[in-house]
Amino acid sequence: MRPAPASRIAAARSTGTAHRIPPTPASDPGPGLDADLGPSTSPSPSPDPDPDQQPTGRRFAGVATMIGSGLSNQTGAAIGSHAFPVLGPVGVVAVRQYVAAIVLLTVGRPRLRSFTWWQWRPVMGLAVVFGTMNLSLYTAIDRIGLGLAVTLEFLGPLCIALATSRRRADACCALIAAAAVVTLMRPRPSADYLGMGLGLLAAVCWASYILLNRTVGRRVPGAQGSAAAAGLSALMFLPVGIAVAVHQPPTASAVAYAVTAGVLSSAVPYLADLFTLRRVPAQAFGLFMSVNPVLAALVGWVGLGQNLGWTEWTSIGAIVAANTLSILTRRG
Repeated sequence: MRPAPASRIAAARSTGTAHRIPPTPASDPGPGLDADLGPSTSPSPSPDPDPDQQPTGRRFAGVATMIGSGLSNQTGAAIGSHAFPVLGPVGVVAVRQYVAAIVLLTVGRPRLRSFTWWQWRPVMGLAVVFGTMNLSLYTAIDRIGLGLAVTLEFLGPLCIALATSRRRADACCALIAAAAVVTLMRPRPSADYLGMGLGLLAAVCWASYILLNRTVGRRVPGAQGSAAAAGLSALMFLPVGIAVAVHQPPTASAVAYAVTAGVLSSAVPYLADLFTLRRVPAQAFGLFMSVNPVLAALVGWVGLGQNLGWTEWTSIGAIVAANTLSILTRRG
């Protein structure tokens, strides 16, 4: 989970755009995006050779880093959920926003005084979406579990990938994903529709995050725009964090859980993606990121005891398969 958000993203090296922006929190999750859509995680153009030309050893290192990044992202979200009884999802997200802001402001070093209003507008929109995405995702995790919440959030970038294509293969992928969502949200006594709705809200926010990141990347050089947005989002959550602390004084363990979630779901994936995108092709990056819903379900099962039925596992697999098929059938 994509600064923050437990958040996660794909490389945009092949899009032809010049911007480089940091990964999402994650969700962000880390979700999988098609390589043509997701924002790049590198704050500046990489001086390294084309990832497609990298030696096998460096590619292996990149793949190993992707695995570690995905597990770190989802493990961070699972650890953060241990602080829910004391801080609530709002308090955990507030701490995560602070950690993300520290990391991105340190790396991006935005020159805020030089920003024009034309640049500030998408940055402010990105800050709002950034916070809302993480808050809705963590609240969904609290209600419906890590695996289902991340799977629903993953629909945001997947829908953008499918909606911007006119290929028949992508139309089939869209039908597969839609059928999986209907199955996940089918009426049953134990269904938590508010939690599912929050997961879908996180998906909408993630899609908005991608589009706003593109605009910010075009208007603000380097990673300055994303860093400024992270800082603004942290400022928005400052009174929230104070209110949570006053209403229910946090314990040392709860704060430790929340900070660990911020580090594992924001700082580690961000730095890992900087390393990865220089060593593996963009398509391979997108394919691996699409497995994040499965990683989230496994971490939720092993670490939190959140068991899923065969119907849920089948639906998660169908959504991942739809994204994988869409990427594999693309040319170039």
